[in-house]
Amino acid sequence: MRASDRAYDVLKEDILQWRLVPGTVLGETEQSERLGISRTPLREAITRLAAEGLVDTQRGRAGVVTDVSPANLPELFELREALETQAARLAARRRDAATFEQLREDFLSAPASLVDGASGYYELVARLDAAIDVAIANPFLLASLAGLRNHLARVRRLAQDNPSRLAESVSEHLLIVQAILDRDEMLAAQATAVHLRKSLANLLDAVATGDAVSNSTKGTP
Repeated sequence: MRASDRAYDVLKEDILQWRLVPGTVLGETEQSERLGISRTPLREAITRLAAEGLVDTQRGRAGVVTDVSPANLPELFELREALETQAARLAARRRDAATFEQLREDFLSAPASLVDGASGYYELVARLDAAIDVAIANPFLLASLAGLRNHLARVRRLAQDNPSRLAESVSEHLLIVQAILDRDEMLAAQATAVHLRKSLANLLDAVATGDAVSNSTKGTP
């Protein structure tokens, strides 16, 4: 792997996991030493991150990790709804039945620990996202979704996991999976839209009530 690719992967993961919090200055000397690379591949990595909106290079020579503002959540979810409802429609049209049958069984049989412990929930939803990505068979839509998910991964860090919301979300995803299995494009899109609007409302409520978390913990679905 090229040094610039390795630096990109490490920096991106650190940003998404909030190990590099918003506002962090990515000083060339510090980051080059930390990553064990020269400044040229580091600059290449930062340029790629800037193109994805994760780093701001307009404040000077060094990149700065961009902010995550609750004020931008409605606009972000407007884009998310547009992309993910279309993805759900296409998945319902083109899905591999066996893949989504297995997902349905996994959502149905998810133990209580799934909703009590958020990690299991996020792993299962990530599998659903991956299955939809394969099913849509549209590289342009997939590229847009990939860019959006970078920002969503950071947004989830803004609020505490809510066990009751996790349980509700599992049911919402199950409805999406069943609609895709039934090739019901309209229901798949509508169920996705309902899930996203509830997720946004939950997130905005958590931010408004001050139920925010530290940069090291996970956020709401």
